[in-house]
Amino acid sequence: MLYREVGQYHTNYRADMRIFPILQDRIGILVILAIAFLGVPLIGGSFFLDVVATPFLIYALAAIGLNLLTGYTGLLSLGTGGFMGIGAYTCYKLTTWFPGVDIVVWILAGGLAAAAVGALFGLPSLRIKGFYLLVATLAAQFFLQWAFERIPWLYNNNISGTIEVPTRTLFGLPITGATATPVTRYEVALCIVVALTWLASNLVHGRIGRSWMAVRDMDIAAELIGIKLLPTKLLSFAISSYLCGVAGAMLVFLWYGSAEPTVFSIDLSFTILFMVIIGGLGSLLGAFLGAALIHVLPIVLRGVPPALGLNIASSTVEHLNLMIVGALIILFLVAEPFGLARLWQTGKQKLRVWPFPY
Repeated sequence: MLYREVGQYHTNYRADMRIFPILQDRIGILVILAIAFLGVPLIGGSFFLDVVATPFLIYALAAIGLNLLTGYTGLLSLGTGGFMGIGAYTCYKLTTWFPGVDIVVWILAGGLAAAAVGALFGLPSLRIKGFYLLVATLAAQFFLQWAFERIPWLYNNNISGTIEVPTRTLFGLPITGATATPVTRYEVALCIVVALTWLASNLVHGRIGRSWMAVRDMDIAAELIGIKLLPTKLLSFAISSYLCGVAGAMLVFLWYGSAEPTVFSIDLSFTILFMVIIGGLGSLLGAFLGAALIHVLPIVLRGVPPALGLNIASSTVEHLNLMIVGALIILFLVAEPFGLARLWQTGKQKLRVWPFPY
């Protein structure tokens, strides 16, 4: 079989602990990146890029951010939508103040404001955890959404209360605004997501990630072996909020084009949480799998029945989507708490030893 590690030897610790220790995995990730960067823009049309590919990348990045906090550190949060809003509004203000700076710089800088706010709201995590911490982050979500609606300075006193994305170029090529093409927005989003996913992967495979997982498994034992809980938890909140903030800026500037405060409501926080649960806690791959399933499912429900000659009302599609997602959450929580990522890992392990029993 093709998927075998026989004959692949690791002569040092660094080689043994690399993110993709098996040659086939390294080849596979290169093929996936080649398809994502070259194949998808060539094959996928404007509809596919705008409706499926670009939002999938944005949701996956937000799910990675929440997974670092909940899956790797064991800290529950329902403030994801608010932190995404911080990134979007910060990027909007910076774009207004410094119109000559590349918009990608401000998209990444918007995450820094979200990181600061996330670390601030993460302070209670030293004293409370579990359900009580969930309530604290829920309060942060409600407070931030109130600020988006009631502070006109955030949206430049716009009468409609929305933030509108101006046209900005990179090397003369529009990447935001009405003149930006779907291919350009997709490629920019893909570059950002790949870079930040690589950064997150290195974090969770290093000393910081091991500290997070030690706190997740038993915080008292982690403290006894020398891990300082407050810096570790605040760093997790900060990095998680940073990724969510960048995802929120991308949501507005690379997909929607404009946004109202209701975009960053509690519904968005629940959506990202469902992606993490279904995809798999404590897995970066699970964030992509969960985002793909949750985002693509309603599109399939809207497109497949008409192709089969079935006329289903849009309200019925929404209800079906909610019912299916709810059933999947219950199924994974009962049968496979680590989600789709664990199923993928199990399949890979069986393939490595096939045809011998496992």
